[in-house]
Amino acid sequence: MIKHLLFLLLFIKICFINAQSTITISGLIKEKVRSEVITDVTVVLEGASISSKTNELGEFQLIVFNKGEFILQISSTDYNAKRIPVYLSESNIDLGVIFLDRDITVEKSINLINITDDELLDDEINSNALALLQSTKDIFLNRAAFDFGQAFFRVRGYDSQYGEVHLNGLPMNKMYDGRPQWNNWGGLNDVIRNQQYANGLEASEFTFGGVLGNTDIDLRPSGLRPGTRLSSSVSNRTYRGRLMATYNSGVKDEKFSYLISASRRWAKEGYINGTLYDSYSVYGTMEYLLNEKNTFSATAMVASNRRGRSSAITEEVQEIQGNRYNPYAGIQNGKIRNSRERHIREPLFLLNYHHESKNLQIKAGIGYQTGIYKRSRLGYYNAPNPDPTYYRYLPSFYLNSPIGVNYESAIQAEEGFLEHPQFDWNNIYNANTSLSQNGEAAYVLYDDITKDNQLTVRTKANINFNNHLRLDVGLTHRQLYSNNFARIDDLLGAEYHKDIDVFSETLNNLSTEVDKLEGEIFNYHYDLTGSNTDIYTQINAHYNKVKTFVSGKYEVVNYQRKGLFQNERFIDNSIGESEKAEFSNWSLKSGISYTITGRHWVSLHAGLINKAPVLQNVFINPRENNTIVPNLQSETITSVDANYFLRMPKLTGRFTGFYTRFQNTTDVNFFFVDSGVGSDFVQEVITDLDKLHLGIELGLEYQLSSAVKLSLVTSVAKHEYASNPFVTINFDTAAEDLIDISGSKFLGQSNIKGYKLAQGPQKAIAAGIEYRDPKYWWISASANYLANNYANISTITRTQSFLIDPETQLRFTDATDENVQKLLEQKPLDNFYLLNMVGGKSWLKKGKYISVFASINNVFDTTFRTGGYEQSRNGNYGQLRQDNLSGNPSFAPKYWYGFGRTYFLNFAFSF
Repeated sequence: MIKHLLFLLLFIKICFINAQSTITISGLIKEKVRSEVITDVTVVLEGASISSKTNELGEFQLIVFNKGEFILQISSTDYNAKRIPVYLSESNIDLGVIFLDRDITVEKSINLINITDDELLDDEINSNALALLQSTKDIFLNRAAFDFGQAFFRVRGYDSQYGEVHLNGLPMNKMYDGRPQWNNWGGLNDVIRNQQYANGLEASEFTFGGVLGNTDIDLRPSGLRPGTRLSSSVSNRTYRGRLMATYNSGVKDEKFSYLISASRRWAKEGYINGTLYDSYSVYGTMEYLLNEKNTFSATAMVASNRRGRSSAITEEVQEIQGNRYNPYAGIQNGKIRNSRERHIREPLFLLNYHHESKNLQIKAGIGYQTGIYKRSRLGYYNAPNPDPTYYRYLPSFYLNSPIGVNYESAIQAEEGFLEHPQFDWNNIYNANTSLSQNGEAAYVLYDDITKDNQLTVRTKANINFNNHLRLDVGLTHRQLYSNNFARIDDLLGAEYHKDIDVFSETLNNLSTEVDKLEGEIFNYHYDLTGSNTDIYTQINAHYNKVKTFVSGKYEVVNYQRKGLFQNERFIDNSIGESEKAEFSNWSLKSGISYTITGRHWVSLHAGLINKAPVLQNVFINPRENNTIVPNLQSETITSVDANYFLRMPKLTGRFTGFYTRFQNTTDVNFFFVDSGVGSDFVQEVITDLDKLHLGIELGLEYQLSSAVKLSLVTSVAKHEYASNPFVTINFDTAAEDLIDISGSKFLGQSNIKGYKLAQGPQKAIAAGIEYRDPKYWWISASANYLANNYANISTITRTQSFLIDPETQLRFTDATDENVQKLLEQKPLDNFYLLNMVGGKSWLKKGKYISVFASINNVFDTTFRTGGYEQSRNGNYGQLRQDNLSGNPSFAPKYWYGFGRTYFLNFAFSF
């Protein structure tokens, strides 16, 4: 197929190469206030996709083959983009000096990072990719990031693992879950401003990319504004205060530059109760310019982020306690203490080489990342569950009792929950220090710890054969070593902990002492290794009104587990090395655009991508054994999008239709279930799962006057399951009541085809207005409507085992198709409206800039659910039906709630 595409490109080239007259557009770019030249400004002829950048003198030159009416777009980081209508006929055009204003709305990017930060409260929802979009000028993507983001909207319903993030050309997506870990450079807003974004399947100069797109962040000091910048922020979202300082030396003696930056963010608790925030970031980079074509740079950064986590809650709990409630936190000695904290500290070191000449660009780099990722939790052993929202402590437990409704006990439970809603640390200490425990811990606070060490090596080149043809090639290798274990953080007044599984009375490790002390490893210990090598190539052709590209990638991926504990429940399969999981895949994508006129053009992209499963979905139960998911497959992604672009002097916009199908995906989940075939803690393996994403995107922006701008964006999509996947549950065989002696039970297909995916609102509309005053203040407002959002469904309740009575092993007599369908009906979350307002002001005093930025999100304090999931505990029809009789089920779906009215205020001083 590649041969045919290459032949087609050659044919196009032969047809279009003739005696074409060229037109040159030139000019000089300066800053308006100081009249200083601006380097590295991007100049693009819209519709023709011809671009250039200003040199060290601020000059640019575009060589154009097209004729007609076009818009010349001039843009640079921290400046307002300027769009100039030009008419191309026979003569060259010299635009003279073009002045750019500083972008007084640039502080919006800090607000976006804060919104994105809100969504990292729990690992279950750390899948959004909106931070990818902060650099884009596309009106739809801009609104998706800044307005829809607070509602957990996902562009085209994609998970963030399908979008790539690069720092200085090196990929930053984690091998474990495929997602970029934004906390690794959190708080370093000043140094990540220089970004290049490619949307969806568009051609990218630096990578093959994913269906969501890709972002390359250039960290070199020479690409950022020189000088000093100091800023301070206050907010009531995830953190309360923030301080940041950055200094960029600029290029010294035309040879050397350096940049340093540091920030501090903190909160005793954020918008959600008990969610502490304690973070600092330090960054330094040096760049040496060997000559005008070659540079070397060295970068080091560390971002330490410690924060309290929150939990999804049922509607019953929310109605009693409100949407700020957090069951993980309580008071100890007069201070807030969260039982579930997350601490990430993964220093990153980069060495990079850049070569840039007229017809050749080379980027090469080495990256090394190390550090620690800790998540704390409270374990309880032959002791009551300390979670205040445990189902037996809530009113619904007494309303849904199989022996009859007990209203008196339900009222007492509600009163008790209102009086003691938080985590009770005193009770835990009292239980651990009671004489009956004899020093043994009933409760243990411990950390699940991952220590990653990853080496990344990458090189890529862009070769311009002529003005019509460019070749991009790249090679990347990543090697991961990951050490995973649990470590006791606090015995909470006890003297020791017995490292035994309390349900089966078996040892977690046969090779060490059973009694464990604070600071010791227990429960599980294993290593994961992974390697990923890929090579990609891309051919880009541009002739008159047609621009096309063909890109291909070949990838080899290997995973392996090495157990360091010999688990008594898996004596023969827990210690030592597992088999290797090996995958080799190829991917192709292509696109073509046609310029109807300089103000109207269309494009079409298509891709067939084969992707190895991420590491977290390879091993069924990596904490205890080496078992790999049987018949594990690579994921196949088929995607097509068609686009129409409008670029008038006052009206700009984009209309897109997209279709994407994910096939053969695999998912592994962990929970306790009372199913028709038995009850146990299980690992649920879902295979042959297909997902369908299709819809439209529209973004329009109209310059009503020099000061007023209007915008309208909308997304209407359908994200749903497109197959009935196979479900298998796995469990240990040490318990008395076994589901199956083999330790695994195949449940057949789960009938979920047509159910909606829980990927955020599938309908989103925003209308906005912005006013920019010539005296450098601005204000904007956007009204947003979000709808068609769904909670994640339980797959095990859609298998045939759900219909089986565990007592008789026969189908429930009243489990008719109608009754089952009604019980398992998927209901959308509430639709809602949000109003957001932002504004700012800047001053220039004696060569120094002072700016103020403020935002208010959810002005009317709307209560809304952003997502959630069905609980799988009631895995049989009879139990789920009984639990729903009262209308207030004990195991109702759990939801995350969005923030109410919040504010963000930032002050900045730069010189």
